[in-house]
Amino acid sequence: MDKIVRINMSDLTTSTEPVPAEWVGLGGRAMTSTIVAKEVPPTCHALGASNKLVFSPGLLTGTAAANSGRLSAGAKSPLTGGIKESNAGGTAARMLAKLGIRALIVEGIPKADKWYSVHIAKDAVTIKEESELLGKGNYSIVNQVQTRYGKPVAVVSVGPAGEMKMLSANISVADPESHIRSLGRGGLGAVMGSKKIKFISIDETGVPPVMPKDAAKFKEASRIFAKTLLDHPVSGQGLPTYGTDVLVNILNEAGGLPTRNFTSGQYAAHDKISGETMHDTIVKRGGVPTHACHPGCQIQCSQIYNDKDGKYLTSGFEYETIWGLGADCCIEDLDDIAEADHIMDDIGVDSIETAVMFGVAMEAGVLPFGDGKGVVRMLRDEIGKGTALGRVLGGGAGQLGRIYGMTRVPVVKNQGIPAYDPRAVKGIGVTYAMGTMGADHTSGYAVATNILSVGGHVDPLSKTGQIELARNLQIATAAIDSTGMCLFIAFPALDIPECLSSLIDMINAQFGINLKGDDVTALGKSVLKIEHQFNLDAGLTKEDDRLPEFFSKESLPPHNVIWDFTPAELDTFWNF
Repeated sequence: MDKIVRINMSDLTTSTEPVPAEWVGLGGRAMTSTIVAKEVPPTCHALGASNKLVFSPGLLTGTAAANSGRLSAGAKSPLTGGIKESNAGGTAARMLAKLGIRALIVEGIPKADKWYSVHIAKDAVTIKEESELLGKGNYSIVNQVQTRYGKPVAVVSVGPAGEMKMLSANISVADPESHIRSLGRGGLGAVMGSKKIKFISIDETGVPPVMPKDAAKFKEASRIFAKTLLDHPVSGQGLPTYGTDVLVNILNEAGGLPTRNFTSGQYAAHDKISGETMHDTIVKRGGVPTHACHPGCQIQCSQIYNDKDGKYLTSGFEYETIWGLGADCCIEDLDDIAEADHIMDDIGVDSIETAVMFGVAMEAGVLPFGDGKGVVRMLRDEIGKGTALGRVLGGGAGQLGRIYGMTRVPVVKNQGIPAYDPRAVKGIGVTYAMGTMGADHTSGYAVATNILSVGGHVDPLSKTGQIELARNLQIATAAIDSTGMCLFIAFPALDIPECLSSLIDMINAQFGINLKGDDVTALGKSVLKIEHQFNLDAGLTKEDDRLPEFFSKESLPPHNVIWDFTPAELDTFWNF
């Protein structure tokens, strides 16, 4: 039977309750945002006892549907002050779904100054005091927890940054091969750290598979859906071959690759950090160029990147991280970036927020542009050890910019702007400005239509059609995030009609219901409105739905464009 599990850290108790009727049709982001909006006081301190940390698998997570293994986590964000949802791959989502746990709600703060672990199994949820793994990085945590239980349990953990409640701290999730995946952005690792939970382990032993109400219809819809993922050139060819880093050369050519702390749209050394170069390096060193971040992933845009000696260095080496430390910080050596990525995974900091922060730090003179070894050292010896400077750096780009008196600080709602310059890719600029969770490209990936011509084409340098594009994509993304599907199914969903129809058919077959396309759109709209209202109640205003001033004052080479949307134009985003 599906259930809600609560973990009360104030009195170290657990409880199980049936899923309320109004939550039965929810999963993933829809579930986390609904619970946060209902149960968390919007004006509470994000690191205080009133905030809650919610985990939820998606509606199709745990099924045989391709790419359905995402886990959502939600809370009030200590970084933005508003609502936050983040999702990641790994094995935890599938195991929670098999256990029938539709939402795991962590509330309260321990009275004693002690740390704890939580273990979830078929018949019990237990809280134990934890001391052995305090101060350990995520790789060590995963390995030692697996050894402790003697079986492949799922592990959800925080590294030292989470223990220290840094605003850039994320929550890590182990994948099937014990690599680290991240519930990044928004400082959710600090929230977990405030609850004094070092890790959550999940054991699916003795639990039957998740079965659909109509197995035959589910199997047929699943087959059609999987075929659309393979048939689309982005999800079936580009991403599996070159990973997300395929975008470096594409964005550089388009003049939208933010370089040297957003002072240019092109990077002279772009080819040294490109997806093509990364792919060739991985193959040459005996790595794995195509790899799944969770069971059932068909796109497999992850990879295993080895060092010069052929030893494992990092996995899930994403475009946004490579762009941030590469073009934005002008680091030309992929190995330096990969080593930094490994350390960020281990200490548990968001690799986008941290990369954007380093771009600001370099302009502030904290270290020189291009100093890859310096970034590695600061991650390891400053942020990882929580020195005074490390805590400043670990607070993200906005905090560092304020402390150093910088004016070119690329953040929205205090969250770092990733990977695409909004002056040259205006649709994603609207997403950054109007997103409920701060600057987040994944909340409405207008790059698909502006740059890749997926779902049609909207001129990236023109204002025309951008607000409508960003609005429609944010609505669709909120719905996708609720299914447990990877965001990259959006590529075939925008171009191949059978993709979206088969997705809806799978949901209907799984639950024995009769959803239509309009119902899915309505879900996305509802999620956005719930999140937006939470933010308003938390004290955010329409003035927070703006890009930093420098985007409208400084023109961006090579197109020499500025951000030229008026506040009144942006405010029309919410006209739905």
